[in-house]
Amino acid sequence: MFKILKEDIQTVFAKDPAARSTLEVLLCYPGLHALWLHRIAHFLWQRRLRLLSRFISHLSRFFTGIEIHPGATIGRRFFIDHGAGVVIGETSEIGDDVLLYQGVVLGGTTTEKKKRHPTLGDNVVIGAGAIALGPITIGDGARVGSGSVVIKSVPPGVTVVGVPGRSVEDRHKPILELDHGKLPDPIAEAIRLVLQEQDRLEKRLAKLENQYGIHATADKLEKKRKQIEHELEEEEKE
Repeated sequence: MFKILKEDIQTVFAKDPAARSTLEVLLCYPGLHALWLHRIAHFLWQRRLRLLSRFISHLSRFFTGIEIHPGATIGRRFFIDHGAGVVIGETSEIGDDVLLYQGVVLGGTTTEKKKRHPTLGDNVVIGAGAIALGPITIGDGARVGSGSVVIKSVPPGVTVVGVPGRSVEDRHKPILELDHGKLPDPIAEAIRLVLQEQDRLEKRLAKLENQYGIHATADKLEKKRKQIEHELEEEEKE
């Protein structure tokens, strides 16, 4: 028991550079408090002391702002960073070394009493405000970008962003290297491709106009388009 508690504290130091001392971690990390209370609630849930386990879960939500159903299964070295607004449903299954940020929801999509919440593999990272819905599986080493909504299973080692979530790249590096500010943006990429195609068509049209001596008036939207292209290029450099 003490070995697991010590491992949980070490996990906080490993995954949050803001942690400075053991006493600080013990007193000031609601994610750790919610995990420990969940372990007690889950123990009681498995022994069919359902009301007591739900009451402990309710107290945990009141004090930490994190709601974990006592029926959820959570692996080792689990960490919730900041934690406010995190919701983990009854049939959720979470593997080892998983990292969740604030506002993450592992939700269900049916009222039937069956498996209805996500399963997370080992080394999964889910960014702030992301939502995973239904009995889907998010594979080992996958990461979900902030604000994404995932409604389909995610293969191992893949990054998912957007609404609905779309795979943008394979991932084979350590999961803690996640940088939410540098995740690919599939919508911006689509806009960039459309602008490139428009530029190509305009050049072809200009050649035809020159060939037939047609003098077209300046495009009022040209300046705005150039501005958007410049902004997208600046985002790429960052």
